[in-house]
Amino acid sequence: MKNEKLPNRLTNLRLILSLIIIFILLFPFNMLNINFKKYLINSIVIIDTKMIIVGILFIISSITDFLDGHLARKYNNISDYGKLMDPIADKILVNSVLIILSAYGYIHPIVPIVVVIRDIVINSLRMLAASSGVAEPAGITGKFKTTFLMLGIALKLFGNLPFGLINIAVDDFFLIAGTVLCIISGLEYIKAYKKYLKN
Repeated sequence: MKNEKLPNRLTNLRLILSLIIIFILLFPFNMLNINFKKYLINSIVIIDTKMIIVGILFIISSITDFLDGHLARKYNNISDYGKLMDPIADKILVNSVLIILSAYGYIHPIVPIVVVIRDIVINSLRMLAASSGVAEPAGITGKFKTTFLMLGIALKLFGNLPFGLINIAVDDFFLIAGTVLCIISGLEYIKAYKKYLKN
């Protein structure tokens, strides 16, 4: 079937887009006299065109995260490559943007710290369980965590529009909720892998 390889191609696309996003956010364009325009809307919200570009790429990347898993299940093509690279692509996309936004002062550092520590712990547990031939599937809490973080990041990149115009911090709500769910899902994984910790 011609669509069998599409899930892995979408994962690869997310990896490529993630690297492009990181490049755009970190490259010193001002040293080349390249300046992105900023606009003030209603004297409240500042829109940075560089962040808009990144936001568009981030949304496309986030959509591929949903599509690759959906298509893999639809065509019954859940490959070892997909199981390995899909979470890696997610971590590169979400964690790197969280860290950079924190460095820019857009979000509190506690968000990327909690997310990164949680991922390190869970990935270590997965490796430990994998040595015994066991793999715990992603829980519903973890999926909501990723969705909330992606929504929060996207809104933050777009200046929290349109909610920023009425002074409602929906972007921060999703980021905080995603961070809380990050802790909860981490505890769920630890509970699931508890027997391996005992060993």
